[in-house]
Amino acid sequence: MNLAGKRVLITGGTGFIGSHLAEMLIESGCQVRVLANYKSMPSCGNLEHADQYVRDEIEVVWGDVTDRDSVMNVVDGMSVVFHLSALIGIPYSYIAPSSYVQTNIVGTLNVLQACRAHSVERMVHTSTSETFGSAQYTPMDEKHPLVGQSPYSATKLGADKLAESFACSFEMPVVTVRPFNVFGPRQSDRAIIPTIIAQRIASEDPVRIGDPSPRRDFTFVTDTARGFIAAAQCDEAIGQTFNIGSGKSISIGELADTICELTGGGSFISESQRIRPEKSEVNELRCDSTLAQSVLGWSPLVTLTEGLTETIEFMRKHTDMFAPLEYRV
Repeated sequence: MNLAGKRVLITGGTGFIGSHLAEMLIESGCQVRVLANYKSMPSCGNLEHADQYVRDEIEVVWGDVTDRDSVMNVVDGMSVVFHLSALIGIPYSYIAPSSYVQTNIVGTLNVLQACRAHSVERMVHTSTSETFGSAQYTPMDEKHPLVGQSPYSATKLGADKLAESFACSFEMPVVTVRPFNVFGPRQSDRAIIPTIIAQRIASEDPVRIGDPSPRRDFTFVTDTARGFIAAAQCDEAIGQTFNIGSGKSISIGELADTICELTGGGSFISESQRIRPEKSEVNELRCDSTLAQSVLGWSPLVTLTEGLTETIEFMRKHTDMFAPLEYRV
């Protein structure tokens, strides 16, 4: 499928990954509509960091994926739907798990039903590497067992299975993309990389992190967005799930040391309030993206150091976006 000229919807298009995806789709010649979570303040979120010509081309529709009617209306007339809308913070899922069920499971069901009702040509559903739980072997391919170690990952796992069921039951043209840990400009400082960078920019005090031992596979946001587009364009991808990751892992402690080095020095300490429950913490994630490489023709282009450097530069220019001295779940 050639996306040029297609009418495309992104749920969660004002978010971190969604805003980068929207930019790429506009540059590819798509007609882009974004479903943005309704707020009383007139803000288009991370889309405000896009170039003006990109913002001018995007149609923003206010609504909520948990509202069936608004989802049904916004999907009407679309050829392709990228479903990125989700609650993503793991610590907050310990506090408000029912909200994750509503957004991540019910919201996904609403999108699936709307896509089916309107005969959408392709739906790309967003999973997460957290659905794997702690690595039982590495690198982790698509056959790795799925384990819900947090309310967040459990709801995303449920959403993945709903997408799978619609592909099997109704021959829905659904593709699932499973990104590993995405990072880059515009990401909230609730995520580990901007948390560390924000603290380093604001203060010479030691950076406060949780457990330094878990290992993660970090993938730059533009590489991830390219993976979404490749999944939408590939007819062979329908009904399949694809891991999107760098294939390399780094411990949180090593990551903190690397960021300190890139920002001029410093150290880190482990803070108890930032440590997740032992059985809920995922110890290691490392991606095997062989399937994405062979079927989608996708592979990562941006190294961790290159991505961190670009992210640091962005955050230095936008310090007002972050609250480095406050731990927010």
